Order: sequence, then C-alpha cells, then structure tokens
Amino acid sequence: MVVLYRIMMMLVGYILACIAASLVLALGTLAPNWNELFAAFGVQSSQVESAAVWMVVGLGALIIFVVGILPMLLIIVIVEGFALRSVVVYGVIGGALALVMAYGLDFANYAAAPGSDLAREREVFAAAGIAGGLVYWLFAGRKAGAWK
Repeated sequence: MVVLYRIMMMLVGYILACIAASLVLALGTLAPNWNELFAAFGVQSSQVESAAVWMVVGLGALIIFVVGILPMLLIIVIVEGFALRSVVVYGVIGGALALVMAYGLDFANYAAAPGSDLAREREVFAAAGIAGGLVYWLFAGRKAGAWK
C-alpha cells in the first residue's frame, strides 16, 4: 500500500512540476515583450491577458509532460533507489534535464555571448527546469526512498 501511495505522489509531483516549469517558461519568454505582445492584437483587458497566459501555460505543461516523461521516469527511479532527498539535487537535475531536452547533448555549443538572445533563452530554460525540480522535491522528493 505504501508503494502505491509513493507512486501516486510521484505522479502528482511530476504533474505539478510540469505546470511550474511551464509557468516559468511562459513568463520568462513573454514578460519582456508583454505590452507589445498584447498591443499588437489590440487587447487591453487584463482578463483576456490572464486567460491567454493560462492557456499557454496549460499547453506548455502538456508538452513538457509528454516530452519529459521517459527521462523523468529514469531519474525518478535513480533518486528513489538511492534515496536522494536533497533539494539541491532536484534543482540541479531539473535544470540540467531542461537544458538537455531543449538543446540536446551538444555541450560544446552551449557557450553564448552574455546578453544575447540565446543566452537569455538558455537562462529561461534552466530556470524552468530548476523550478520544476524544486516543485517535484516539495511534493515527492522530500521522502524519496521512504518506502524501503
């Protein structure tokens, strides 16, 4: 029974982590151009703006969930098996996984000029992964390996 409870907590934690990562990703990419984005469509209502942002967050969370399910399952099995409970581990793994999923394993081309659009994009992806890792830790990672 304890194992089923842990599996459910891991699934809930992963879903909430996907939502958090999507929220950070959406706000990180849309916030610098927020006024221009909605002015281009002639929208002034904050209610319409918030509805549009939540639609982007929901769609992004769904995409993150589908794309990241297999790598995350592997990582969850490893951290549960070794009973890793450190918040730092989850933040680092989340940031690294987000960068690898976004750009692949080509680490040689990760260097970008500071202040460039590519550097900002990588910072936003890393922040989204870190946010997802921390939310997962909050809901499921704090008690990793407790079922043993």
